[in-house]
Amino acid sequence: MKLIVSNSNDPYYNIAAEKYILTERLNEDVLFIYINNPCVVVGRNQNPEAEVDIKYCRENNIPVLKRLSGGGTVYHDCGNINYCFVKTKGEGLVLDEDFLEPIVRILSGLGINAEKGKRKDLWLNGKKVSGTAFHITRSRIMFHGTLLYDSDLDMLEKSLKGDESKRGKKIASVRSEVTNIRQHMAEKLPVKDFFTKLIEGSMEYFSVENYELLSGSLPDNEDMP
Repeated sequence: MKLIVSNSNDPYYNIAAEKYILTERLNEDVLFIYINNPCVVVGRNQNPEAEVDIKYCRENNIPVLKRLSGGGTVYHDCGNINYCFVKTKGEGLVLDEDFLEPIVRILSGLGINAEKGKRKDLWLNGKKVSGTAFHITRSRIMFHGTLLYDSDLDMLEKSLKGDESKRGKKIASVRSEVTNIRQHMAEKLPVKDFFTKLIEGSMEYFSVENYELLSGSLPDNEDMP
């Protein structure tokens, strides 16, 4: 498993990077970790107007993006950490539940006893801390998710209030009560320190000696969002 860490907080860059890793780095199995500036990311089969308070997001400079994968709409900010697994089909970790197991074990090593939920999500003390989604190509699988560590939950709630009358036949998000991981930790680490420990835990779990830092611009690809 190759570990790649983004040094950019630009959501456009990081979401494009996920697609680039999926479609261009075909000889590598990758765990990609990154943090985005405030944004809302909508599932590919959803209507943004039905899921997002567009007016609120515009007023607060929160961009709204659409991703490759299905699933529900999520809010990102600098207190939320994103993980993305990309693997070739037929080489281990073939089920969605398999991809969550490394995250559960890495969090356990940090004293966080998260539990897998029925919707391939993670829960802590009865509240959701991670939502996930996946996308499959002819030869590759992408499984990605969020980790609410110290997000602005008030802004999250206000951003994700769309007009349900505009949903039509599009997929609806399943709303759940959420919490921040930091709130449940004995040692309440700053986000930067937790991010570092998550990287270190990933390196130990996958026996990675060093990681690649993703920076700069991605090669031109007209298919990128």
